[in-house]
Amino acid sequence: MNFPKSIVTLVFASLLFVGCKEKTNTKDLSAKVVTETPKVKKEIASSNLQTASFAIKGMVCEFGCAKTIEAELNKTEGVQKAAVDFKKESATISYDKTVMNPESITKLVEATGDGKTYKVADFK
Repeated sequence: MNFPKSIVTLVFASLLFVGCKEKTNTKDLSAKVVTETPKVKKEIASSNLQTASFAIKGMVCEFGCAKTIEAELNKTEGVQKAAVDFKKESATISYDKTVMNPESITKLVEATGDGKTYKVADFK
């Protein structure tokens, strides 16, 4: 009975040593570091600034859903500021009406995630 256990242990140990070799690349890794300058949004003229509020259905968590939607809106060109409130299931957005419109905002929010989870309602 000792002989089969010894063979299994030997095979396992040899696979462990052969399969777990760490492969290191000796090339200069500092060349891969890319520094990005943050994108600067264009200033929105006060005559074009519009504020809207709407409900967002389908959010299940504050930090995954609400913050993801808020970040997606805030990084979009034409959006000055967006705030998503998970508890109230609502969002308030200030945007440039020459760049964005209610339909494009609705599509953007509903496309966040898998494209089927979030639904916009009561756009005011």
